[in-house]
Amino acid sequence: MDVFVSQYDWIKRTRETLFRYCETLPHEDYVKELEAFGGDSIRNLHAHVADCYRTWLGIRALEKNLPEIDPYSIHNVQEMRKVFAKTDDLVLEFLREFQGNWDNIVQVTMRSGEWKITALWLFTHTATHEFHHKGQIVKLGRLLGHTPPDTDLLEEFIPC
Repeated sequence: MDVFVSQYDWIKRTRETLFRYCETLPHEDYVKELEAFGGDSIRNLHAHVADCYRTWLGIRALEKNLPEIDPYSIHNVQEMRKVFAKTDDLVLEFLREFQGNWDNIVQVTMRSGEWKITALWLFTHTATHEFHHKGQIVKLGRLLGHTPPDTDLLEEFIPC
């Protein structure tokens, strides 16, 4: 068993809970941009998460030429699910490419200069980034008057 593939499966499970929640929201709330969140919407945050995987794992680590994910081109949760299906393929490609070589250095050029980061850092960054924004999405839903489900992994525990 590859531990990172298993870990990503857990990430996808929490994302599925979040998707099911988002499917219960009125469309106007899914796309509503709130000033309290810098003008972001639930949809925009979802797209931002997928774009982070695309940028760090796809472009920087795998050196792919991938188009930016435009949140305004995604009209509903079903379309967002399709974006994340492609994201899942990209993550699994990354995990296969670096399996057993998590200390491999990836040189990244950014506006702030050159960075040398490991494949493990890249995977950790993108996964924790998703969970950070998952919390924001849940908070946005609450601000819009909706009660979110528990999006942690608690439902996966087997009672003693």
